[in-house]
Amino acid sequence: MTSRRPYRSDVSDARWHLIEPVFIAWRARRTGPGAAARVHDLREIVNAILYVNRTGIPWEYLPHDFPPYKTVYDYYAKWEADGTTEQVHDLLRDRIRQAHGRDTHPSAAVLDAQSVKTSCNVAEADQGIDAAKKIKGRKRHLATDTLGLLLAVIVSAASVQDSAGGKRILDEVAAAQPAVAKVWVDGGYNNTVINHGAQLGIDVQVVKRTTTAGFQVLPKRWVVERTFGWLMQHRRLARDYEALPQRSRTMIHWAMANKMSRELTGESTPTWRIDSGEADIAA
Repeated sequence: MTSRRPYRSDVSDARWHLIEPVFIAWRARRTGPGAAARVHDLREIVNAILYVNRTGIPWEYLPHDFPPYKTVYDYYAKWEADGTTEQVHDLLRDRIRQAHGRDTHPSAAVLDAQSVKTSCNVAEADQGIDAAKKIKGRKRHLATDTLGLLLAVIVSAASVQDSAGGKRILDEVAAAQPAVAKVWVDGGYNNTVINHGAQLGIDVQVVKRTTTAGFQVLPKRWVVERTFGWLMQHRRLARDYEALPQRSRTMIHWAMANKMSRELTGESTPTWRIDSGEADIAA
């Protein structure tokens, strides 16, 4: 462990203990020239990724007491490409479900989509306009379990309709979570999604808004809305800064891994609305 002063986004010893076996196995699989060199502490690489994820800074603005930002991003990209990041995420999700007395293979899911603006480094071809939300950028299509934990995520141009994205995310859910037999969606998903779900053996049910004036918590659907709230606690996700959509998807996995590891160890995620003294207590 490094001797530097810790940042609030650093993983604690308890949180690192949860995910360390994944990285030990990853390093053991590394072969080829230079693979034997253990220059960088993988825990520090994870800390640097979470620092970017939580604070929203550009990679090149990483503090100097972290490993070089190009090295950190190289690990970030490699772990995305070889599935290591998703493996960490899925490990934590399974442990959360077990802690809640649930089977690791969920039988129900909730779908929704969120449009976000993009930064100037995102290619025009990867963007689109969500006419309903009046947003030019990308759209995150999420499937969560009934605890709000991520089962599948697709990042597309914001111009992709919910129904088209819904069919794609159902395919992802069916492939990754074959036990899912029930899915709840909102009114933005039309009959094509329902019919597509039926072809996959999934019963898709639309949860409609109530006619009551004012804010209403909608049954089943609220859990995915809470998940979007969890993601927004990570400033890197308040806007889509990633040049590649797969990197954007990975940033979502890291945000959820951060949230789940804190829940498993009883640590709260500090909010930006408390002062530094209270933050020390919350951390």
